[in-house]
Amino acid sequence: MIPRYQKVLFVVLLLGSLVMGVVLWQLRERAHRRLLAGEASAPTQAPEVAPSEQATLVAANDADSSLTEQVRSLPLPADPGARARAVLGKLLDLYAAPDAAHPVPGGDASVAEVFLLPASGKDSQQPDAQLAVVNLTATFVASHPSGIETETLTVLSICATLRANVPRVTQVRFLVDGQSRPTLAGHADLTRTYLAAEAVPTAKAD
Repeated sequence: MIPRYQKVLFVVLLLGSLVMGVVLWQLRERAHRRLLAGEASAPTQAPEVAPSEQATLVAANDADSSLTEQVRSLPLPADPGARARAVLGKLLDLYAAPDAAHPVPGGDASVAEVFLLPASGKDSQQPDAQLAVVNLTATFVASHPSGIETETLTVLSICATLRANVPRVTQVRFLVDGQSRPTLAGHADLTRTYLAAEAVPTAKAD
């Protein structure tokens, strides 16, 4: 004969199993409804693309060591730092092209981010003067051709492009993966603060 306490325990376990089954079924139905609601509210259109604007790229040319302005129509975001990064990405895309006048691998992905901060020193006396901190990737730096001239042209073209598109930028600093680095590829000094006014285009494209 089955003891009374075992009967009671069996009934309790049976009821517990039934309750758990109902709870799990309700949770499953609730998750399914949420999934359907999420699909219904998902955007049916692609995100809006930033409007195209005129941007000036100051591109380097190894043949004559020149910096030449090139006006392009580019989709530029509203945020100044994001705009600066987008313009520099396009500049480095030019250098990564097969027929580049200043060949440097990497392209747009070589610029991780551009931070805009208040300028210091004499330039800080100018209204709204800014320091642009250009954070390059280690991959870009590792693949950059070594040589004082080619490295200097890269640095100056970046500075000149920033000045052309973000007039408040008076100073430029460089980081590599968020860290300070002595040189770009053995020559161009990345520990100093560059004055954007020193990077002057030598020619304009037709």
